[in-house]
Amino acid sequence: MKSISKLTIMSVAAFGLIACGASSSDSESSASVVKAATSLPANYAQSQKTLKIAQSFLEAAGSGDMATMSNLMADDFVWHNEGDSSVPWIGNWEGKETVLNKFLPSFGGGLKTTSWTTDYSFSNGDQAVFMGTMSAVANNSGVNTGKFSWAVRVNVDEGKVKSWNWFEDSFAVSQAYHGSK
Repeated sequence: MKSISKLTIMSVAAFGLIACGASSSDSESSASVVKAATSLPANYAQSQKTLKIAQSFLEAAGSGDMATMSNLMADDFVWHNEGDSSVPWIGNWEGKETVLNKFLPSFGGGLKTTSWTTDYSFSNGDQAVFMGTMSAVANNSGVNTGKFSWAVRVNVDEGKVKSWNWFEDSFAVSQAYHGSK
């Protein structure tokens, strides 16, 4: 998984100076460019904390660790999946208990993930984003979705995951669920 770090910012700044042909006579302006490029945003610490909590939640969800997921969820947690409302796990699922006791069993009983990658992650303040690819089989039809891209936007508030907004190829999921792929 790729995430943006201070080292990356410094490397990009240094490369930019070299690519722009900075010379020793430009050292004062070069130093100020590097300093500006490597200064951390005011919310850097919050962003890193958000990313760590969101990453822990993503890993717990992927491994089926319900205890960790529950510990990381706010009581008023919202899980939102866009797509075909005839697919049982699509929609807005509000409240920690609803997500744990209704959504996750419905989703887990309906779709079996067959491949998964998390390719990118980044955060800003209380928001984190993950992106990757996956494929799955709809349990009711046995039809494979094929490989598709996914993304999730995660809101973390006071050390707890408050919302999980999931984006996927909902058409492929719907087709597999309805056995029409």
